[in-house]
Amino acid sequence: MSNTPSGDERAEKTPGARRRSLVAYLRSDDGDVPLTELRDRVVANNQILLTAIVAAIFLSGLAAGWLGNAPQFAAGVLIIVVAAVSSLAVPWSRLNPSWVAVVPLVDILAIALMRSSDVPGVALLWAFPTMWLSSMGRIWFLIACISVISAYWTTLAVLPSFEFSWAIIVLPAVIIAIGASAYNATKRFVAQRALLDKQSARLGAALRHASRQEQLLTEVLDTVDFGVLRIGADGEVTFVNDALGRFQQRIPGFGKLDYVGEMFAADGQTPLSAADRPLARIARGETFSDMVVWYPVSDSRRAAISLSARRLTDADGQPAGVVLVARDVTEERTALRARDSLVASVSHELRTPLTSILGYLELALDADDVPAGVHRQIDVAYRNSERLLGIVSGILAASTASRLSAEITISPETHDIAQLLRSSASDLSQLALERAIRIDVDDVAPAPAFIDPARVRQVIDNLISNAIKFNRDGGTVVLGTSTDGVHSSFLVRDTGIGLSSADRERVFERFFRAESGVPGTGLGLAISQEIVRAHGGDITVTSTEGLGTTFVVQLPVTAEVAASDGAATDAATRVAPDERGQP
Repeated sequence: MSNTPSGDERAEKTPGARRRSLVAYLRSDDGDVPLTELRDRVVANNQILLTAIVAAIFLSGLAAGWLGNAPQFAAGVLIIVVAAVSSLAVPWSRLNPSWVAVVPLVDILAIALMRSSDVPGVALLWAFPTMWLSSMGRIWFLIACISVISAYWTTLAVLPSFEFSWAIIVLPAVIIAIGASAYNATKRFVAQRALLDKQSARLGAALRHASRQEQLLTEVLDTVDFGVLRIGADGEVTFVNDALGRFQQRIPGFGKLDYVGEMFAADGQTPLSAADRPLARIARGETFSDMVVWYPVSDSRRAAISLSARRLTDADGQPAGVVLVARDVTEERTALRARDSLVASVSHELRTPLTSILGYLELALDADDVPAGVHRQIDVAYRNSERLLGIVSGILAASTASRLSAEITISPETHDIAQLLRSSASDLSQLALERAIRIDVDDVAPAPAFIDPARVRQVIDNLISNAIKFNRDGGTVVLGTSTDGVHSSFLVRDTGIGLSSADRERVFERFFRAESGVPGTGLGLAISQEIVRAHGGDITVTSTEGLGTTFVVQLPVTAEVAASDGAATDAATRVAPDERGQP
């Protein structure tokens, strides 16, 4: 590719390009009117203005009767009229722009003839061709001044009544001043025009860029499968993408401010009041995420829509409306229902044979002819069967709950947590020995609590078994207790792989599994949390990825503390329900 600059580029780099005259501008386009056509108009307007003034003087001379003594004046008027006709008849757009200068030069000659008739004040007419020529550039400014001054002095010289005075330099000075003013005014006009042209080009480029961005954004939003609705600061809907249009076809009136159809909460059963509807909340200035609303599609079917609202601000930080994002989660919610139904069915089917097994084991334990060694083995099988039945019952309770919180039934009594920790550590010691993991119970001290021993034992077993499963071979599991007379706590710390920050936030969600490769159902910690909260306690987790994890469980010591803590937990749950709960 050649690096030689084009003609336009060379022109922009030369000093003359910055001093382009009006004639140079008449070589290009000017918006809606082509400047070639504008050139014809400029020539005609300038000449007709001068012709009109000369005609007025001529007519006044006829009325006054002095034209009979001024034949040169009539000749000058005739020349100007001919020049005016030429300005209208000649196609100046087809000629070189410099030919335009012929008309004002002829005007200078015609005015000189009229001035030679010794008519007072006619010399002032030289201002018109002077301004015209000066607007065409520096050279034409000099030509205008020289031509007019020369014509003026020549006419003075041929007049018989000429007398030398300082007046002969007044008109030349005025002509030079008028020409200089016209030349400078044209330069400023040209500079302003160039600046406006650049600004117009930049604005045009910015407009085209904004249009392309808007088109791209619209195309992207029209290809996604979630609906986008924008409501302006005045409350009017200003944007709807294709996906939202499909929602509106499926759910008549969806996304409209005046929608009055039925809406149901995340459980699919509770009707939403007018104040709790999404658009009503948006009107109050609220924002929300993943609010699931069920809309009737037909008499027998409903659609679940997940809604998120975010407020917008303009460049000045002022409110600019709201964006509402809608996603169809009907299939997801249906799948969650099917999954929970399956878990509940399996848990129910497991509980029946486990109950039978426990009955027969209990009969075997009550028999008098069972040897002592066999009795101990049956007792271990019986206790583990009881634990398994408790786990199955917990899974069944979690799967049938309408929200994330399971409806756990407990029978609390005052019991020592230390006893439960030592017993669980003893039962799981064989599992730990298989991987050379040591269970440290040195910090386990008596810690009374008002608890259901079987339920809390289920929590302890789950935490210790997790600490073993997610530990490193040869690692350590540390158990400890503490009490202040109001609350008793115990901790389970491991030296395992730890949890990432994202996993820590979801570790108590049902069916959540961290990317560790360790098999499991993802229900243990969720059920443990619900058991602890059912006691009015709390469970927390701290973890460092690669170093280990610590779970701390706090439980009430007395029934009074348990009652107050439980009421506070229930209130917090009611104030901030999880909208992701399935229907």
